[in-house]
Amino acid sequence: MKKKKRVSTGIKKLDALIDGGYIKNSVTLITGGAGTGKTIFAIQFLVDGITKHNEAGMYITFEEKKEKLYNDMLKFGWDLKKFEKQGKLTYLQYTPEQVQQEVIKRGGILDAMIPETKIKRLVIDSITSFALLYKDELKKREDALSLFDLINKWDVTAVLTAQVEAPADHTISATLEFEVDGIIKLYHIKKRGIRERAFEILKMRGTKIPEKTMELAISNKEGIKINPKKLVIF
Repeated sequence: MKKKKRVSTGIKKLDALIDGGYIKNSVTLITGGAGTGKTIFAIQFLVDGITKHNEAGMYITFEEKKEKLYNDMLKFGWDLKKFEKQGKLTYLQYTPEQVQQEVIKRGGILDAMIPETKIKRLVIDSITSFALLYKDELKKREDALSLFDLINKWDVTAVLTAQVEAPADHTISATLEFEVDGIIKLYHIKKRGIRERAFEILKMRGTKIPEKTMELAISNKEGIKINPKKLVIF
């Protein structure tokens, strides 16, 4: 069997856990509550592509304000404004309704923009707002499938984030978990009065994954760091 090409996550020790990174042209969902590091996780993926692999990235957001995001990322040494000026990063602030229209039109503006700007890594932060447009579960699933079809057509490797506040909250996962290629869950849980960060790989198609919850940290020098040798028990 031919070995599938991998795309670095931007986190070396995570790459080592999943055969070198995300499968090329796959869709990975990063889930977790507020403050778990989902946006940092996703931006780190884009920065890795820009700085180490000469791969242009696109960041689509429904929530993050551009100036605030760019300022927040400077503490990790990531100058997103510079990358944008160099044409290596495209920032788009869409409404969920605009993305819905892109799905209905089978690509719309993005269909032209992504090939033109040679985007290879795509982040949508977060898909939660898009999913909340739908009251009908069947329509939500159909449009999610249409969105994934578009992403596959664009020849990009994609990371989507989703806000899930509790293990019982299936607003996103029940609809998307069977459609995405990978799911990584982030935690920031209080334990004996102290917050602990952790992550687990719930799913990664075509990849043998560790069945454990491991330590995660956010460093001002490196962004997301993981310690696969340290298990976190909640």
